[in-house]
Amino acid sequence: MSGSPADDSSEERAQPHWCFRLSSVVSPGAAADASDAIGAVEFDPTGRLLATAGIARKIRLYSLSALLPPADQSEPRAAVSESSAACRLCICAPAKLSSLRWRPGSDGRVIGSGDYDGVVTEYDVERNAVVLERDEHGGRRVWSVDYSARGELGASGSDDGTVQLWDPRCGGSGRAAAVMRAGGPVCGVEFDPEGGPWVAAGSADQRAYVFDARAAAAGPVATLGGHERAVTYARFTQGGRRLVTSGTDGTHRLWDWEQGRQVRAYRGHCNARSFVGMSVWRGAGLIGSGSESEEVFVYDLRWEDPIWVQGFWRPRQETGSGRNGFVGAVSWMQLPADGEPGALAAGASDGTLQVFVTRKISNSH
Repeated sequence: MSGSPADDSSEERAQPHWCFRLSSVVSPGAAADASDAIGAVEFDPTGRLLATAGIARKIRLYSLSALLPPADQSEPRAAVSESSAACRLCICAPAKLSSLRWRPGSDGRVIGSGDYDGVVTEYDVERNAVVLERDEHGGRRVWSVDYSARGELGASGSDDGTVQLWDPRCGGSGRAAAVMRAGGPVCGVEFDPEGGPWVAAGSADQRAYVFDARAAAAGPVATLGGHERAVTYARFTQGGRRLVTSGTDGTHRLWDWEQGRQVRAYRGHCNARSFVGMSVWRGAGLIGSGSESEEVFVYDLRWEDPIWVQGFWRPRQETGSGRNGFVGAVSWMQLPADGEPGALAAGASDGTLQVFVTRKISNSH
């Protein structure tokens, strides 16, 4: 099953382009209800596991070898299964989960989560055991967690308007190493994935911020205003000098954050009320996006319009299904763009998980 690329007659856009195909569908099963909504999807950096989480208070782990096609299968057929059969491990959490992130340096063993009760928890997925708990946000919901490139620092963004930095090696006993403040609830947070000192945050005050972790008390080094509603995600592009933000105004925006300048706005997906998911494949320069239209969108950083749009397909289409659904989480597998085929995972508000494979191809003339 393939989606259709957006129409564009320019030769520049036609060469090269990307081919996307549906690889796997994991259904929540016949008894699914609103509690199965997926709010976070994360690929294990070792390439072995895919994790999902949401308001069902469960972290579900899937083996990527079962979700992705064999390397020698050029025309993958979509594998369809139910979550109960496909799930390799299910970790039960004490509260609804808003975010996930694998901890670098743990060899795909430790995953961090943020929850609606304001708690950050790390789990050892091999032992199915809690290895860290932090409750430093005063019970205010944690919307986002992340780790620095080498895993020596963690960050959590919360409804309390702060980004807290902490050392995961200290367990839950250590106080925050630094606290950075935004002008409203912090919806998304990310370290510069290439090891720079920068920490980006998106806020409900309609702004995005960039902080220097070495001088957190000095306030943001950049404040980016342009969104008309809450900024839900902030993601660095390759090189760390540009930032992609998402807002409930229905746009993603690319910034040269050092200059405080908006470079481009991306429109096409629907987003007026929910966290619809946004992820940047840095090596390829692509944005993956969810939508309240129950579709997955992909944008090339160079162009404002989407290059690929795909509606969610399900094994059983029920009458009236999807009328109020949305795609609430997306994640790219971070691979070199010219290497192995890439992968994009997307989770929907009804608990359906889909994994797409993509390959860069060139037209012959």
